[in-house]
Amino acid sequence: MGRLVIVSNRAPSIDGTGDSGGLVVALKDALAKDGGLWIGGAPEQTDTPAPSLVFHHRPDFDIGLFELEPQLYRDYYLGYSNSLLWPALHGRVDLIDVQPRYAAAYSEVSRRLARMIFETVRADDVIWVHDYQLIPLAHELRALGCGNRIGFFLHIPVPGLETFKAIPEWRDLAAWLAEYDLIGVQTQRDLAHLINIFRHTLRGELRYNGNMGINGREVVLGCFPISINVEGFRRLAEEGSVGTPPPPLPRLIGVDRLDYSKGLPQRLAGYETFLSQYPRFRGQVSLLQIAPPTRDDVEAYRDIREELELRAGHINGLYGTVDWTPVQYIHRALPRDELAVLFRLSRVGLVTPLFDGMNLVAKEYVAAQDETDPGVLILSQFAGAAEEMPQALIVNPHDPQDMAEATRTALEMPLAERIARHAALYDYLANHDVEYWSASFLKRLLAVETIDLHWISRYAGQQPGVKAS
Repeated sequence: MGRLVIVSNRAPSIDGTGDSGGLVVALKDALAKDGGLWIGGAPEQTDTPAPSLVFHHRPDFDIGLFELEPQLYRDYYLGYSNSLLWPALHGRVDLIDVQPRYAAAYSEVSRRLARMIFETVRADDVIWVHDYQLIPLAHELRALGCGNRIGFFLHIPVPGLETFKAIPEWRDLAAWLAEYDLIGVQTQRDLAHLINIFRHTLRGELRYNGNMGINGREVVLGCFPISINVEGFRRLAEEGSVGTPPPPLPRLIGVDRLDYSKGLPQRLAGYETFLSQYPRFRGQVSLLQIAPPTRDDVEAYRDIREELELRAGHINGLYGTVDWTPVQYIHRALPRDELAVLFRLSRVGLVTPLFDGMNLVAKEYVAAQDETDPGVLILSQFAGAAEEMPQALIVNPHDPQDMAEATRTALEMPLAERIARHAALYDYLANHDVEYWSASFLKRLLAVETIDLHWISRYAGQQPGVKAS
């Protein structure tokens, strides 16, 4: 194996200061092992982008930045990626915005990036592409004659076939995915949906080994639930909480990007139902909701912010007193070390998305807990984490009554049961941490046979290229 080449929409920080908590934590050790390269978008757009990657060296790995014009970036990222793909893949087809220029920009970015990568990679490099913004990349690389192993990991959900078909380019997306050697998804649910999409779109045949036969070649499929640095986050919470007084009242906490997929209005509806049906808890608990802004340039995100602020104000106006505020709402990001302490000192963690690929907040909450007096995780059945964390209280976030009952159960749960649930959750996470995730994916990718360039020429309608190492 040559280098590991990671490709994502965003690159890590050049100086390493932004490494904590992100995807780079999962991958930097693997990158450093063989002098890896991380390719990602430059933090700023420019009217005169460089035609090739702009390289920066870190002690642990190299970074290659690709630059885009502002309008191209807007149409590719805010447009196709986040106004069409994001809502569609999260089951919100009512929010998709279809514009011809969005689709053109989406393809153009992968086409341009493929040329830059093809100029850079060596014959024995292994390429790992991340997430929905770059689905066409393998297709564009294969068209250039790239025979490297190329894996793809989707961090967000795969919807059912009928929802997937709401995307105008759904056939293209399926064909682009089929040109990867290995496709990794978060959950068994996503894997089943992907198999069904391939069956009905490309006449894919499910093989005995779980892979798909598509267009005369085998595409490897796998479920690889992403995780966190469990031990590191536990230490962060434990050390940071020394000398920090607990909150005056038992606290419920939610930490989510301000996104319509996270179910924040539904969470507040459940909390309101809880306060309505169990008046003995009024003045005895509080809800802290941290919701940093995201993609404010997209109308749907402005709408969800307004709805959340109205609901929080409604609950505080209805139930609040001079001495008690039922909902504390923070609309900004907090440092990761502060979040770790807040998790540790909160009696209930609320992770209730309407549809989510994984949701690492659920794992961070569990990792942060004091094992002698742990809190209780309330987890949506639609979060990918629910497949791995059955000891949480699993709820339907659309049902305020279910949310209210789970909240009451969590607050009244005996210490022995809290300890038992937490121990089972923590033990699983400790054995399936972020290093386990990345190692599992790479092991599977390295086992894939190298691509047949003659198959590429037949499939792409061109003569196979010659790639020098």
